[in-house]
Amino acid sequence: MTEWREDVLGAGFTCTELALGADDEGPLVATLVRALPEPVPLWDRLRGKRLPLADVDVLYVHGWSDYFFQTELARFWTDRGARFYALDLRKYGRSLRPGQTPGYITALGDYDEEIGQAFDVIAAAGPSGAPRDLVLFGHSTGGLVLSLWAARHPDRAHALVLNSPWLEFQLATAGRQALSPIVNMTAKVTPKDAGPQVDAGFYMRAQREVGPAEELARLNPEWRPERSHTMSAGWLRAILAGHDRVSRGLGIGIPVEVMLSARSAVPLRWSEELTRADTVLDVEAVARAALRLGGSVTIDRIDGGLHDLFLSASGPRAEAYARLDRWLVGWRAQRSSFAVPAERHGGAHGATG
Repeated sequence: MTEWREDVLGAGFTCTELALGADDEGPLVATLVRALPEPVPLWDRLRGKRLPLADVDVLYVHGWSDYFFQTELARFWTDRGARFYALDLRKYGRSLRPGQTPGYITALGDYDEEIGQAFDVIAAAGPSGAPRDLVLFGHSTGGLVLSLWAARHPDRAHALVLNSPWLEFQLATAGRQALSPIVNMTAKVTPKDAGPQVDAGFYMRAQREVGPAEELARLNPEWRPERSHTMSAGWLRAILAGHDRVSRGLGIGIPVEVMLSARSAVPLRWSEELTRADTVLDVEAVARAALRLGGSVTIDRIDGGLHDLFLSASGPRAEAYARLDRWLVGWRAQRSSFAVPAERHGGAHGATG
């Protein structure tokens, strides 16, 4: 039986550890964080009132040099009735242990272990025999991880939501293909060699200037430093391999919502422009790559959005939530239509005669 304890986020959040064995840096764990919706009052239940996402579970995966801390994002889902779970992957955030290289991994497929365990915990928490829909929700590198996972595990989830997913390298396909041989050679010899630190801290500064102050004030600087964790050759090889896989098409069969800023900005020096754009990804390259995810992909562009759209200034942040809500309304309507008995549609295949 899963043992939950109070999470660092306080009231309304609990967490549990998932054991993943060990590697050359010691024991490995992942951490699953949970937020549950408030019970529907008895009077509302007697009247048949039902929240729109009452039979939905959400699994969120963070990006590079990051962890889950966004309580407003969790409340968006729980206010609609969903059970919200967030996974701090191995060597990130709550799961980072002394002596470990933050975020280090050599194959993105290794994350199947903690994602699979998280699914087992989520499934065990549901009422027996009651079907529930599963929404995967990934940010940046987490969006890449979940996209690849969804392609390898068809029919396990029912929707994929991506917040600025890292689907293509910043120098686009040509840059990735030129860089890959160098990275692969370095990774074979010295996989943990650190690359140059290219983050000047402007992305974090932009968030602090315009984003939700209460959430950003509670950040753990060891888990989410002002300048991102150092990238290693072995880790970058795994990322580039993921990008290559996306470029060849993933064939994801479930509906996909891709949310991106309207523009990118290169953070060579500080300017106010950096508070209104994605300073991490080339959003145009990502938008093109997103079309290779599957056959049902929606792309929403948010004017003024940061790389993490839900940490943007109040206006773009509200727009991001509104766009996500609109997409979910359509997705739920489509899901509900398939739940209607066949005879109401004129037969098993919807024939009208």
